[in-house]
Amino acid sequence: MTMIADTIAELDKDIAKAHEALKRELGKIRTGRAHPSLLDSIRVDVYGSMMPISQIATVSVPEARMLTVKAWDKSQVKAIERAIVTSPLGLNPQSDGELLRIPMPPLTEERRKDLTKLVKKHGEETKVAVRKARHDAKDMLTSLKTDGEISEDELDRAVKKLEEVIQKANADVDAIIARKEKDLLEV
Repeated sequence: MTMIADTIAELDKDIAKAHEALKRELGKIRTGRAHPSLLDSIRVDVYGSMMPISQIATVSVPEARMLTVKAWDKSQVKAIERAIVTSPLGLNPQSDGELLRIPMPPLTEERRKDLTKLVKKHGEETKVAVRKARHDAKDMLTSLKTDGEISEDELDRAVKKLEEVIQKANADVDAIIARKEKDLLEV
């Protein structure tokens, strides 16, 4: 019986990883609102290596549509500004030599629709990962049955439990996607 519990626990772990990956990917997609994690994917060339902005500066949100970046070393302001401008986020920072102000431009209707498609694509990729985890768990349960470690009835109960876990995981993915779409379509 503990092998069934271990298999379900492993499935839960795989699903949690898939959900985290989805949230990370969606965090990179810009909505109309400013959020410090928006700059997480940007790397800056400082001291001969590529570093994330969060390791060389403080990112804050003074208002809903504005980010500020304050470099810990003032000599790196230009490098940070260049990295933000060349990133695919389409942001245009304004520098006063010490502080970068990054206004969030409003999204066009067409851009919102494109981003919504991208969000749905990430959601579908996550569901594929969940299905793969389900397949692996089901194979594990079947091999336990084949090896004679569990009975047919235990296998049926375990598969039912597995399907419940998968349904909840897919519902969670749908909820995460719906929240991000709502954020994107909000004007």
